[in-house]
Amino acid sequence: MKIAVAGTGYVGLSLAVLLSQHSEVHALDIIPEKVEKINSFRSPIQDDEIERFLAEAKAGARKLDLHATVNVAEAYTGVDYAIVATPTNYDSDRNFFDTSSVEAAITAIRSVNPTAWIVIKSTIPVGYTASLREKLDDKRIIFSPEFLRESKALYDNLHPSRIVVGAPKDDEEAMKAAETFAGLLAQGADPVELTRTNADGTTGIPQLVLGTTEAEAVKLFANTYLALRVAYFNELDTYCEVRGLSSADVIEGVCLEPRIGGFYNNPSFGYGGYCLPKDTKQLLANYKDVPQNLIEAIVDANRTRKDWVAEQVIDRVMQLVYEGKPKPVVGAYRLTMKSGSDNFRASSIQGIMKRVKAKGVPVVVYEPTLDAPEFYGSEVTHDLARFKAECDVIMANRWSDDLADVAGKVYTCDLFKRD
Repeated sequence: MKIAVAGTGYVGLSLAVLLSQHSEVHALDIIPEKVEKINSFRSPIQDDEIERFLAEAKAGARKLDLHATVNVAEAYTGVDYAIVATPTNYDSDRNFFDTSSVEAAITAIRSVNPTAWIVIKSTIPVGYTASLREKLDDKRIIFSPEFLRESKALYDNLHPSRIVVGAPKDDEEAMKAAETFAGLLAQGADPVELTRTNADGTTGIPQLVLGTTEAEAVKLFANTYLALRVAYFNELDTYCEVRGLSSADVIEGVCLEPRIGGFYNNPSFGYGGYCLPKDTKQLLANYKDVPQNLIEAIVDANRTRKDWVAEQVIDRVMQLVYEGKPKPVVGAYRLTMKSGSDNFRASSIQGIMKRVKAKGVPVVVYEPTLDAPEFYGSEVTHDLARFKAECDVIMANRWSDDLADVAGKVYTCDLFKRD
């Protein structure tokens, strides 16, 4: 197969590397520096498995048929599949995802290649693929949701929980194209996954080919459930803090129930990152004219959690003022959402920063991956020792042993020292 991938973020680059093990893959990006890095077998994003695969390819220990380019014609000419992995984000003004990047990518693909199967991997509203096929009168567009964690995208593609591809059920050719694409993803996975035994007794990677609209709904409902779980344990933590209980003990006892399980249960400043904030809001928007209570509550719960966390930080600041500290400084330790990630987008600590600064408290940011003197009006430093010395209260969404010597200054909700 000859495959093109539009976009080299977590989704696009992990797919490009995965598929280039068995197919010829052209990765398109508009940033020349990213293209140069990929062609030099260096990852432009922080992902251990991508970095490992590229390093092994450079050393000749792994074969990857991968070439990156900024040239549209070079990327799309003669390809069998063109994967659109461009970023989408929730537009609060339109109450809908901004899908302009997807449409621009499809226009570019069709300007060069009128017959390639286009696979949308970007997160989109429910019903979008069907409406786009009709609007463009283009029957060779299908959809495949991704279920990846940032900084572990290739690992998750190598060890997929499931592979889902959506195509119109009344279009036999599209259904076959979807099945073929699912097979390509499975072919690139770790061979051990093809022999694994699942909880239901089946063997191999579960592959589900269903309608495009159902596949879109699977993505949004799956991420909203994960957001629900984050919000649940955050509200449990808030209750325990207010009532003077041990959050860790209560969580341990709750999670011993096997139907709940001891995962995705570590309290935080709120859910954030690439997917959960925008996907929950998009799903809520899709509920227009459909009765609901729970989906809206999940979105509201995340806002309430940030309000409460900010209040705890402000209380610490006011205690210092009461004790004679005239102008306490609050530090934000890392803007990233998770350890091992370089993604700042919608990270929950930003919401806490905004609320703290609204009270007139200065905030200094320690973020070694950010090459800028300030972040939304807050000073950015790469000097950890200075940061720890100058900040009177340090907010950390996730604990780091870098802060062990100033643990008394640190405010974190991280009970288990993991994501």
